[in-house]
Amino acid sequence: MTFTTPDLCDDFSDRIQVVEPGFKSLGGTSVFSGEIVTIKCHEDNSMVREQVFRDGYGKVLVVDGGGSLRKALLGDMLAEQAVSNGWQGIIVYGCIRDVEVISQLPLGVQALATHPMKTDKKGLGEVNLPVRFHGTDFVPGHFLYADLNGIVVSSERLA
Repeated sequence: MTFTTPDLCDDFSDRIQVVEPGFKSLGGTSVFSGEIVTIKCHEDNSMVREQVFRDGYGKVLVVDGGGSLRKALLGDMLAEQAVSNGWQGIIVYGCIRDVEVISQLPLGVQALATHPMKTDKKGLGEVNLPVRFHGTDFVPGHFLYADLNGIVVSSERLA
């Protein structure tokens, strides 16, 4: 699949939402897209762990961590598991860690920042509900497109 987010903005401006800037591309793949699967959690990556063990072929995991900059919701072991299960990418509204390893994996990863502290594991969080951050609605089953220019979301497959 070949696309750029600027081209998607030019061709489909009436059918997309553009995520406000602030995310850093930290994975080994800078261009990725897929059907959205969402998680809402706060400083507990239990649901992230659960989801990366599921089939992710053609999907992007969108993790609404509330923008917390105090703990990392994704690390190298979970990112490696996501690759093993076919996930195209992971967007984290929060932090990740182990970027030296994650940057070498064939996985798109964008996050607000990095932080070395792991999360608590209390089994908290919700999966596959609409979430909103950075001016954008992320709805399970909609589609996300990301590259070094930014992130766009659409209710329909565009590319």
